[in-house]
Amino acid sequence: MALINDLGKIIVFLFLLLSVFLITAKAERKLPNYLFAAFLLISVVDLSGFFLPPSDSKIIKGFKLSSILLQLPLYFLYVNAACYYNFRLKKKHLLHALPFVFFWGWFGIAGITGQNDRILDMASTVQYYGYIIAVFITLRTFRRLYRENYSSNHHLTYKWLMQTTILFLIGNCFVMLRGFVEDNETVFMYLYTFSSLFVLFVISWFVLNALYRPNLLAGINKDLEPVKSVEKPKEEPEQLKVLLNFMQTEKPYLDDKLTLQKLSEQIQLPEKQLSVLINQYTGKHFFDFINEFRINDAKRFLKDQPQLTVMEILYEVGFNSRSSFYTAFKKETGVTPTDYRKSGV
Repeated sequence: MALINDLGKIIVFLFLLLSVFLITAKAERKLPNYLFAAFLLISVVDLSGFFLPPSDSKIIKGFKLSSILLQLPLYFLYVNAACYYNFRLKKKHLLHALPFVFFWGWFGIAGITGQNDRILDMASTVQYYGYIIAVFITLRTFRRLYRENYSSNHHLTYKWLMQTTILFLIGNCFVMLRGFVEDNETVFMYLYTFSSLFVLFVISWFVLNALYRPNLLAGINKDLEPVKSVEKPKEEPEQLKVLLNFMQTEKPYLDDKLTLQKLSEQIQLPEKQLSVLINQYTGKHFFDFINEFRINDAKRFLKDQPQLTVMEILYEVGFNSRSSFYTAFKKETGVTPTDYRKSGV
């Protein structure tokens, strides 16, 4: 039990430390940091049960128990703010706090009994999985939108949020397992200790990502809409020939911040029409369409310019990070840039 208390203190300290860091760190977009910090601080209220004795006050105890209903709403809002640079908090978002307000008020008036505690458990479980599903839907839409409209790599944001959500799911599984073995004190304590170590691992991972990737959350436009499928005509339209010729001659893909909007302005074609043109006639998203030209240039450099390093080449052809270049290159060719150069193809 002493080990769990000590782990609890360490975990809470790290949560508080990361919260302070997120609130005070310089960043172009503050809202995601603030929302994640709020999520961590609310989690601290729940995690304080590791080492703090229970309060006799119905208000305080009710707040602590009900605070679990704020965790996933805050995380859901954080995911939206992380994905979309123009996401803003509005009055309607206060509706996410209604379950918390209801149960806190109920516990404050009626006290905490076995029956209303079980109702809270059921409500929090339904809410948890409801928000997890909503997060996965948000991430799926985000992934589709950035692939259809952006050439820069937003995959790191998607990967971070997806991994974080999966870690939360794993942590929730440990909580559910504890409920099944609570009658076996030995197994329960082992599982409690293991889950505490898991939480410690997760928060350490959060801290490292926050320190080493301060600009992780670039975000995209939330007002974008996924491209709807249309029937592909048998003949290629003239606009496709114009587009491909423009790509070959003007090389707009060398701009590492090229977006669908920028390209539509350069080629003087409406965004939606250009997006449909790329999706339906090339079978690729905008992201992959642009990267194909970049990779073709990179292959020529790797073959004909041995004096250039891989890092020099990736910036030369329009990529802005080593990881995104290697991922795109291997997807297109099946090998890494270094192996491609060695092969002499």
